[in-house]
Amino acid sequence: MTSALTHIPMQDRTPADVGMQDLTPSRYHAGMAAVHEPLADDSRIRLRAGVISLVASVVILAAKYEAYRLTGSTAILSDALESIVNVVAAVFALGGLYFAAHPADRNHPYGHGKIEFFSAAFEGGLIAFAAVLIIYEVVLSLATGAEVRRLDTGVLIIAAASVANLVLGLFLVRTGRRHRSLTLVADGQHVLSDAWTSAGIVVGLLLVRLTGLAWLDPIVAAVVALNLLWTGYRLVRHSAGGLLDEEDTEMLDRLLQVLRSHVGQGVIRVHHLRAIRAGRFHHVDAHLVVPEFWPVDRAHDMAESLAERVIQQLGVEGEIVFHTDPCHRIYCAMCDLEECGVRREPFRDRPLLTLDEAVQPDTPHPSIA
Repeated sequence: MTSALTHIPMQDRTPADVGMQDLTPSRYHAGMAAVHEPLADDSRIRLRAGVISLVASVVILAAKYEAYRLTGSTAILSDALESIVNVVAAVFALGGLYFAAHPADRNHPYGHGKIEFFSAAFEGGLIAFAAVLIIYEVVLSLATGAEVRRLDTGVLIIAAASVANLVLGLFLVRTGRRHRSLTLVADGQHVLSDAWTSAGIVVGLLLVRLTGLAWLDPIVAAVVALNLLWTGYRLVRHSAGGLLDEEDTEMLDRLLQVLRSHVGQGVIRVHHLRAIRAGRFHHVDAHLVVPEFWPVDRAHDMAESLAERVIQQLGVEGEIVFHTDPCHRIYCAMCDLEECGVRREPFRDRPLLTLDEAVQPDTPHPSIA
């Protein structure tokens, strides 16, 4: 069963537009509801956070480079290299945030939000590249002999940079989650990893200072590189899942919790549930099983009303598209609609809607057949 849905804003639709949604309106029907939060304030907040990230990253990079110039430490050099990645990533994050804020248009009917996945993947790649450069410097340092100087000053600078990155990272992650920006969350997580990296380098340099073993310096840098490789891999893996529309099980579970409360009195079952995310914008579609004798206008009104209520209860920005399917006799025992004149058996109970059933295609789930 298929349904054709044109992306006409709800307030601009005419009866003719609604009728075009299905070639056989007496049996099948689609409903859509969209919620668009005021974007201006959110966009400004995200862009402001991106600017703060860029400025702070430049200042922290300058401090770390000065610490490396004073000490000649390979570990501090590795920290400075990661900060270069921070600056480049902040530039790309800012560009991604600006692009993602553009509304949907004819060329991008689902919006521009997926640029955030690309930006996060690029940042992950840069982190991994920085790790490779650090490993190269470690090998050179071990081969030529490590030598460090003025560790006290260097440790103080790196410790201050670690605290600054901790504050910045927490700010970016909190802002990104509050305003649904993967780019800010990814940037914040990278900055937080940089903070812990700097803290580890401080500990390593203190060991060098106490023991006098200069070769510990490149070893600390090697540990930093391995940690960065893992961080970069996780960012790229997560971003690839978003770009390939990998199932967001957490989002589907939230949807299921809301939909369960609406099953009954005409909404017999839900199946073919799907959800994807493009930046902060969510796209959800599902099939609703409704009484086969309902006229198209009643099914339409129910689907529209349900879509609006569901997306409001989810509390996200996005759209829901519902396609309605006529019921079959296998549904009679779980349908509690009283005004049914075609049922073959009385209502017994309504099984709990599970995720496995909800994501099934058109054919009924074996457990209810």
